[in-house]
This record gives sequence, C-alpha cells and structure tokens, in this order.
Amino acid sequence: MSSPQTAPENGQSSATTDEFKTVLTWRGEDTDRLEQVRLVVAGSRIKAYGRIIAAATDEHEAFSASYELQTTDAGVTKRLTVHLIREAGETQFGITRDGEGTWLVRRPDGEVIQSDFDGAEDVDLALSPMFNALPLRRLKLSPGSPTVDVPVVYLYLPDGEVKSATVSYTAREDGIGLVSPLATTTLTLDENGFVIDYPTLARRV
Repeated sequence: MSSPQTAPENGQSSATTDEFKTVLTWRGEDTDRLEQVRLVVAGSRIKAYGRIIAAATDEHEAFSASYELQTTDAGVTKRLTVHLIREAGETQFGITRDGEGTWLVRRPDGEVIQSDFDGAEDVDLALSPMFNALPLRRLKLSPGSPTVDVPVVYLYLPDGEVKSATVSYTAREDGIGLVSPLATTTLTLDENGFVIDYPTLARRV
C-alpha cells in the first residue's frame, strides 16, 4: 500500500488507495497554527477526527476547533460537527446533508438553517487544508481538464459564519490551482488526494 505521506513527482493525485488509516498534521504558514486529523478511509468514504489550534493574529482571535466529519460511500459530506473554543466561551455547530441534497445547519444560538446551498455536496472549513480533499478525491482532475467550480457550504473560523461559496479547481502540471474565498494558490497533493502544501495557508509536517 502506498503511504499517504508520499507525493507523486508531479504533485497531483494519481491513484487512490482503497483503504487506510493515518494521522496527518499541517503547520500554518507564517503563523502559529496547527491542524491534526486522524483519517479512516475506505474507498471514497472518509471519516475524519481533527483539531485546529490557532494563536491570535491581526485577522482573528485565538481559538481551537475540533471536528468530526463523515461522508457517504460516494465521498459526499453526510455529517460535520465542530466544537469551537474562543475567549468568549465554547460553541458547537452541527451540519448534516440528507439524501435529497438538503442541508441542515444548527447554530449555537439556536438558529436552524435549511438550504440546498446551491447544490453543494461538501463543507469547506476555513483554514483547514484537509477539507479540500473532499471534492478533489471525487473529481480526480488531470492536466488538461477544464476548471471545475465546486459549490460548498463554507464555515468561517473563528466567527462561525456559515455561507454558500464556490471553490474553483484547475489541474496543472505543478499541482491543482485553487481559487477560494480565502486564497488563490496552487495545491500539492499526495497520491490519495490529500493536501501536502497549501501555499499561503499551511504545509504538512
């Protein structure tokens, strides 16, 4: 079995290992932030148990966010819970998607949002390189493929705002071009479709 830590020479995902368990860690670029996640992968299904710990910066306060993610057998997000700790206290978000494509977002203040979020099949957790693997493992992009615009449910950290967003991916010889609400950059992936390097955000250690 290929190690999830090993990147192919062209920096892109080539063949997905059918089943594995691993722990991945990313360090923030030019900031004191770490993300670590335990992954249980079976085909396209992903279970992820992760945590982001971030010091205060000019853009945001100090926070930690632990999350549990479960996808369907097709790799589409089924359930995400996020436990967020900030100076003001602790909050928890629950996000689920049913088989009809309707999302249910339960906010800490009791508000419940029900929406199709423009057809989104994925959640994108801001400041997390891990969540880019959700659409990328399904898309299996290769150089020459057209740019793909992916609608997502975008959860901003640490303020907890949940909005519709679009993330664009373009396969290149040197990696996967990305345009998101937070960055325009080129991702380097391992052979299982998980991010190794996300310039301007984080790099795996």
